[in-house]
Amino acid sequence: MKKIYEDIKNVFESKIAFRILCVLGVIIVSLLIFSAGVTVGFHKASFGRAWGDNYEHNFGMRPNHPMFGQDNFPNANGAIGKIIKITLPTIIVQDKDNTEKVVLIKDDTKIQKMMSIIKPSDLATDDFVVIIGSPNDQGQIEAKLIRIMPAGMPAPLPPQVPAPTPIQ
Repeated sequence: MKKIYEDIKNVFESKIAFRILCVLGVIIVSLLIFSAGVTVGFHKASFGRAWGDNYEHNFGMRPNHPMFGQDNFPNANGAIGKIIKITLPTIIVQDKDNTEKVVLIKDDTKIQKMMSIIKPSDLATDDFVVIIGSPNDQGQIEAKLIRIMPAGMPAPLPPQVPAPTPIQ
């Protein structure tokens, strides 16, 4: 038994064994970092897939029927238009391109009318709003800022994209 103990002790005291253990340690740490990257990438891909699956349904689009001009993509990060329905914590806004966007009001959403901060219960149908937020995996816009515009303010025009020049 003593001989086995001394053989094992000699193996672990050698420089070769120390180097092998260091290499194994580096390999294990590298595999852990790689697996963390795979997990994060999988989560991001799942979010993108779920959002993409609900895209046409949530934004009122039909395949091969452009509603938004040449590119067929609405603004997924906000809305500009009139509130047509309120069922807190969500509101439905008729956007400037006549699509209905579902906006989710969260606890940290800032709602501003002129210079004052108001509560979600102060919102009313037919209020003209500008909303900035980010899309979630149900295709709703999670509002970060809702700004109520004064009555009589003209609606902003959609951005004009220059027509492509023909190649000759």
